[in-house]
Amino acid sequence: MAVYAICYLAAYFLARWEQYYLSGAVLLAVAAWLYYSDYRKTKNIIHLRALFSLFWIGGQGLSCLKLSHLQTDWSLMTWICLALAYAGFWAVFEILTALFGTTRESYGRRRSFSCNSIPLFHIICGLTAISLAAFVLEAVKLGYVPLFLKGVPHAYSEFHLTGVHYITVSCVLVPSLAVLFFHTERGRGSERRMVIALILSGIALMIPILCVSRFQFVFAVLLAAFTYISLQRTFHPIYLLGLLAVLIPVYLVLTVARSHDVAYLNGIFEMKYEKMPIFITQPYMYIANNYDNFNCLVEALPEHSLGLKSLFPLWALTGLKFFFPQLIQFPIYVNKKELTTLTMFYDAYYDFGWIGVLFLSCLLGAVAYFLTEKLREMKNPIGYLLYAQFAAYMMLSFFTTWFSNTTTWFYLIVTGILALYYHFNQYRRR
Repeated sequence: MAVYAICYLAAYFLARWEQYYLSGAVLLAVAAWLYYSDYRKTKNIIHLRALFSLFWIGGQGLSCLKLSHLQTDWSLMTWICLALAYAGFWAVFEILTALFGTTRESYGRRRSFSCNSIPLFHIICGLTAISLAAFVLEAVKLGYVPLFLKGVPHAYSEFHLTGVHYITVSCVLVPSLAVLFFHTERGRGSERRMVIALILSGIALMIPILCVSRFQFVFAVLLAAFTYISLQRTFHPIYLLGLLAVLIPVYLVLTVARSHDVAYLNGIFEMKYEKMPIFITQPYMYIANNYDNFNCLVEALPEHSLGLKSLFPLWALTGLKFFFPQLIQFPIYVNKKELTTLTMFYDAYYDFGWIGVLFLSCLLGAVAYFLTEKLREMKNPIGYLLYAQFAAYMMLSFFTTWFSNTTTWFYLIVTGILALYYHFNQYRRR
C-alpha cells in the first residue's frame, strides 16, 4: 500500500503539471506491480484483489494519458474518490487476511467433486431452452433480429421486452456451466451428454451474436474462462493470448454488424491523434472515458440521492419503478451522450459521495476475501460460477455500475437458484 500511495501522489502531481503520459505510466506500472505481488504469493492469476488492482488502477492510468479531446483535468475530489475505491478494498482484504489467515499453499490442488454430473446437465439444458425461448419471443414480438438489421447503430439497445430480456441474456451463464459439467463428467460419463452440452453452449454463445451484443458475448467467454482457470491446478498466463485470439475477431465483427464504422466512431471519440487505428481507440475510450464520466458526476452533481440510485435493481425487479417513476428519475452526467459507460463506483458517489465510494469498496473487499478463501473449499460446483462472476466484475470494474445493475442481480439470483437445485438434488441422491 505504501508503494501505491507514493505512486498515486506522484501521478496526481504529474497530472497537475500536465505531464499526462508520465502520470499514466506511473499508475500503469503500479497496477502491474500490485497484480504481480498477489499473483506471486498465491499463484492464482484470477485472484480477486489482484484483478481489481490491475484493472481498476490500470484503467485509471490509461485515462490519465488524456489521448482524447473529451478528457479534461480531474477535480481533487475525483482523485480522492478513485484512491478510496482501491484503498478501502485493499485495507479490508488485508485486515481479514490478518484476522483469519489464508491457505495460499493449497491453491494448486486440482478441484474435484464427489458427485454425479447429471444435475449440471439438466441445468444446462433447462437454462439454454428458457433463454432461447425468451430470445425467440423478443424476435417475434419486435419483428427483427439485430444481427440481420443493417444501418441501425443502436438496434441492440432497442431489442428488449420488459422483464423478458433478463431471461434472454441469462444464456451467458451456460458456457461456464458447461465447463463445470465437463470437469465432473470427464472419464466417467456419457459422450452423448458431453456432445449435447457442447452444442447447447454453442447455441448460448450464438444468442449474444444474434443480438449483436459485444459485451454479453465477451462476458460469457470470460465466465467460462475464469471457471476453467479456477478448476485447474496450474494455468499459464500465456494461454490468455489464445482467449484474446477468439474474442478480438468476434468483437470486431459485431462492431461492424452494429453499423459502427470507423468514421462514426472517430467522430465520437475525438482523439487527439486523428490517425490512431480504431482497434486501439475503441477499447481505449471504453476504458478511459469512464473515469472522465465519473469526474463529470463529481463536478456537476447538485445533491446526493441517498441510496435511491443504487437500489435501482430493487425498483426494477419488483416493478415499483412503474408505479413510482420518481424512484428512477436521476439524470446521468457524462461528457458525451453516446459514451454512457461508467465505473463501478459511479452510483455509490451519486448516493453518498466519497463515503459511499469508501463503503462500497470496503464491502467488496470483504466479499472478495471470503470468496477467494472459500474457493479452496467449495463442494457445490455452482460456487465456481459465482467466483467467476465476481472475478469478471473485478476485471471490468472500470466499465459499469455492476452492483446497482439489474442484470447483475438477476444473474446472482439465477446462480443462487441453481446452487439450491444442485444442493437438494445431491441431498436426495445420498
